[in-house]
Amino acid sequence: MPLSNDDLTLEAISPVADRRLTFDLPGLSIGHAEYEAGPTGCTVFLFESGWTTAIDKRGGLVGTVGDYEWMHALCFAGGSLPGLEAATGVARELWSRKEHSTNHMPLVNGAIIWDYGRRQNTVHPDRELGRAAVRAAVPGVIAVGARGAGRSATVGKMKFAPEPCGQGAAFREFGGVRLLVVTVVNALGAVIGRDGSVVRGNLDPSTGARARTIDILAPARSGPSQERGPTQNTTLTLVATDAKLSGRELGQFARQVHTSMARSIDPFHTSSDGDTLYAATSNQAQANTSPDILGMVAGEVAWDAVLSSFDG
Repeated sequence: MPLSNDDLTLEAISPVADRRLTFDLPGLSIGHAEYEAGPTGCTVFLFESGWTTAIDKRGGLVGTVGDYEWMHALCFAGGSLPGLEAATGVARELWSRKEHSTNHMPLVNGAIIWDYGRRQNTVHPDRELGRAAVRAAVPGVIAVGARGAGRSATVGKMKFAPEPCGQGAAFREFGGVRLLVVTVVNALGAVIGRDGSVVRGNLDPSTGARARTIDILAPARSGPSQERGPTQNTTLTLVATDAKLSGRELGQFARQVHTSMARSIDPFHTSSDGDTLYAATSNQAQANTSPDILGMVAGEVAWDAVLSSFDG
């Protein structure tokens, strides 16, 4: 049997990021914690006083907990279903703080990716790792690459061996408001660049070339897929903003941005992906443009975030 949390004395570490993004979005802090023994990890987002939330779930099988439309925290984690335990650790750590009590429970949403493909153990993010990520949270900065929940993420699993990927982030100010997108890319499909070419995944080891998914699946070049089940792929995304949006507007905003991400991940939302997007707003700033235009711009920010999710 592969080693698991029960077999090891695990030490939560807050990774030193080789790459990071700085952003200016008041009320949001982000923390990371990892188990090097996996390696696996989690990324926690803390929303001061709670933010309004909309959730858009796509694909064949998603793994989430909470699903609150108002949240104090969001936890992205590796480890598949056992990794949802990290979200309970986030709730427990927040509950220990004076602003929460039995009459004011912290509302924590959580979502997981299956990240066991490149490791020979079943170590998963647990309650203690979730608590450690909360304690490590700071405003204005997030690690990108193979860090946090994206520590062992992979992409491009339609035919060839998967390639390492990770956690991406991008930030933009537009129309008088702020937009931050964070995405953990662990997709069945490949990452597509702005010019339409494949930039991660679908790597043919015999030629060193990459190809669009439709081309590697063409009859003349078809071969057995390396996909082994419906639970191994998920892209998790947070779109955080300070724009004033009604509940209906926020829900449409979430759907619009999530749909736009099919340009950067091909294919997206398959029956073997469990893609989930959270849109959250502090409702602090009045945009000088429409929600539809904000959604369009946020879709471009999301593409930038996907492109930053891998090293090299």
